[in-house]
Amino acid sequence: MHPEPSTQRPTRQRPVLPVPSALIEVLPHGGLVRGTVASVSGAGSLLIGLVAAVTGAGGHVAVIGQPRFGILAAVEMGAQLSKLALIPDPGPDPVEVAAILLDGVDLVVLGLGGLSVSPTRARAVVARARSKGSTLLVTDGHWDGAELRLDASVHGYDGLGTGRELGRGRLRGVRLSVCARGKAMRPRTVRLDLRSENGRIEWHTEKREQNSLSIAVST
Repeated sequence: MHPEPSTQRPTRQRPVLPVPSALIEVLPHGGLVRGTVASVSGAGSLLIGLVAAVTGAGGHVAVIGQPRFGILAAVEMGAQLSKLALIPDPGPDPVEVAAILLDGVDLVVLGLGGLSVSPTRARAVVARARSKGSTLLVTDGHWDGAELRLDASVHGYDGLGTGRELGRGRLRGVRLSVCARGKAMRPRTVRLDLRSENGRIEWHTEKREQNSLSIAVST
């Protein structure tokens, strides 16, 4: 089975876009709130999983300025490619492209390429997202006033062996730590296992297995 999108009803009845069910506990409303701007940073698996959850549930997603977006990984996480539009080179003004796509697309992913967006322009785009009921997910740059900030870091791998066998074998999974921060919430962190099973990538809340062969990533 693919990572199940969340079905939890949002707190205070705020409509949300689905996310992998393993992420529910760190999101205050059980998903990505419609009509808001969020940012994501760190390990790319998090962004891919969010896109897969929305398209897998029938929502439309546009990914802007991400030429290395992992299409194969998205499919393995359950993405429907017919619901996904990729715009790897949006031209000189990717923010304008994103603002236009907020009209009619459930989730717009905007890669800023290391740039910062001015507070004045950010507020204008936030207002547009709110009026259209779409969600903007910003990555690879700074966006002033994001309601939610998600950061993912890799803290281990499974299946690569230990000791003299370190680096041998077949990679079976990646362990992630995901931290959520927001304006009206305390930071929340969850540790996840992303496992390759029969050509699919499954998301699980981390459980330590006594016989698991794993290595940790030093920080």
